[in-house]
Amino acid sequence: MGKNLKQAVKVAMALMIGLIVVLPFFWLILLSFKTDTAILNEPFSLPAGLELDNYRRALKVLNLPLLYKNTGILVIFTQILGLAVTFMSSYCLSRMVFKYEKVRNGFYVFLLIGLTIPSYLLLFPLYRVTIMFHLQNTYLSLILPLTATSVSFNTLIFVGFLRDFPGEIEEAAIIDGCGLANLCLRIVIPVIKPVFATLVVFNVIYVWNEYPLSVTLINDAAKMTVSLGASMFRSTYSMDYSGMVASAVLVIVPQLAFYILLQKYIIEGMTAGAVKG
Repeated sequence: MGKNLKQAVKVAMALMIGLIVVLPFFWLILLSFKTDTAILNEPFSLPAGLELDNYRRALKVLNLPLLYKNTGILVIFTQILGLAVTFMSSYCLSRMVFKYEKVRNGFYVFLLIGLTIPSYLLLFPLYRVTIMFHLQNTYLSLILPLTATSVSFNTLIFVGFLRDFPGEIEEAAIIDGCGLANLCLRIVIPVIKPVFATLVVFNVIYVWNEYPLSVTLINDAAKMTVSLGASMFRSTYSMDYSGMVASAVLVIVPQLAFYILLQKYIIEGMTAGAVKG
């Protein structure tokens, strides 16, 4: 009986946590069918009907293909550059023999310090550097800092996994004549694919939702991201709440689809990390 009670408590807690996570999204969907007046005066009531006027207005105002294209370019280049650089540096930290161990530890700590620095503190220095190199309103002005923000988290995950990666596998490959490049591409990377997938999901979602850097460095409508597009419903003296909520739903849906497609790899990566310690 005690075992059944514990199982029931676990199920109830899981359902409660799931409800807490899912409820805001369903509430957002309900708000997207309301008028501005209903959103402000009756935010918790059900919509009067499933009218699509808000979505029509959002699609009319937002150039979604352009916004998705701009954000997709940022996602692709930041992930390719960030994962390649951090994998190589993490492999170096976990495999190379340093003459002084303190040098390795110091470099590792230096890379992790980025986790403690809020991105808001870097807005003004980044803006000044961007202006100095004439990169404002270019993809590069966002690709470089967004890639840099992923270095600390990627390094933490990669190094934590690679330190416990069985060295015997690599030694056997080296004995068989495998070079460093083939060792990484054919031996190490295929084994840690779930870790790559986990990092891709977290980093893609971060880049997709990133707003402070985008609003600071981009003011050209042709280079706007989806997060900037959602802010187009706000003016100096008024705000189109219903249009903003509808645009937020359109921004979130691709993220959910992306997460659902890769959730198997996320679970594998998190499980692998848990097993490796």
